Amino acid sequence: MRDISGSLARQAMLVAALCLVADASMFLIRGPSLSQGWPVWVVLLGGIVVNTALAGPARYAGWVSLAHAVMLITAAVLLCPCTGFVLGNNSGILVAGFRSGAWLRTTPAILALLAMVTGSITSDAIGGGRTGHNLLLMLLGASVTSLLPWLVGRYTTARRAYIADLELEAEQRRLHEAEAVRRAVTEERTTIARDLHDVISHHVSAIGVHAGAARLGLPDDGDAPVRRSLTAVETASRSAMVDLRRLLDLLHGTESTGAQRQPGLDNVDELLEGIRAAGRPARLTTHGTPHELSGSLDVALYRIVQESLTNALRHGDSGTVEVELDYRETEIVLSVTNESIPGGRGSAAEFPHRGLAGIRQRVALFGGRVDHGHLPDGQHWRVRAIFPLEST
Repeated sequence: MRDISGSLARQAMLVAALCLVADASMFLIRGPSLSQGWPVWVVLLGGIVVNTALAGPARYAGWVSLAHAVMLITAAVLLCPCTGFVLGNNSGILVAGFRSGAWLRTTPAILALLAMVTGSITSDAIGGGRTGHNLLLMLLGASVTSLLPWLVGRYTTARRAYIADLELEAEQRRLHEAEAVRRAVTEERTTIARDLHDVISHHVSAIGVHAGAARLGLPDDGDAPVRRSLTAVETASRSAMVDLRRLLDLLHGTESTGAQRQPGLDNVDELLEGIRAAGRPARLTTHGTPHELSGSLDVALYRIVQESLTNALRHGDSGTVEVELDYRETEIVLSVTNESIPGGRGSAAEFPHRGLAGIRQRVALFGGRVDHGHLPDGQHWRVRAIFPLEST
């Protein structure tokens, strides 16, 4: 705001200076000689003063217009009887009329206009000559020097106010549209959350219940692999319900409590336990000194491990699943390697790669890099994600 005020003040000073130079120069060139006495000096100095006042604050525009009107009458009284009337503030009164019309409220602006019209007509009447004996010419002169710039000032202000109203209306419309979009998104998220709760949670809960019932129905000396598998199904269903509740909280826009916080690298061991319970060996290896990670990056790393282990179970061979975390100085590298089925689909080569697409999107959010595919030996599949720590 200070920059705008300073710019306006500088522009007002420039306008006042130009009016002063123009009027003083015209007076010295076309007006009476300074040697004709003090009245000439009074008119010259008075014109300089009233033009200098044009650089003042806008709230004084009415008084400045009155000063210019008084200056018109003073010049006519002092100069006309002996030298012939010559104005000392031609351009200044035009600017004063514009300022009073543009910057003042209605009543002060009308009073300022009346003062300038009165000064113009009075100076013409006192000056005599052809203009002083013709009322029409006096009115036309007052219109040109006072009314016209005043009207231009009023029009400029009204137009500026109209443009401001249009901009305000457009801004309000934009805010209303943004609010409508936000409400629509919220309603859609609520609908999705309701569908997830009504459909998926029911089926996942049913899976857990049936797996538990089947496990409890086994005899105490029953098949140990079957018992482990049913236990893994129960555990996976409970974990899925916890994750589903977190997703529902996000869709509803509610804050997660401490007991329902988002999982991170601290929970990777739980994922590996689930893999081992399914009969697949799994190992986590960490290199370097662990860094303190942001919550969003911690969750992203966990989800990538989760998706990679799921792919290893669905499409990999029965070999060991290797999870490696390499903490470097400026980046963190996550690698998940598993044996692929010889001559088979490997890691979902014939599937639409939705899981891999999700991994790429998560890595892209952090400005990282990801690559996946068979290793040169052709027997192992690896997913490797690199996250720059600066971006976190």
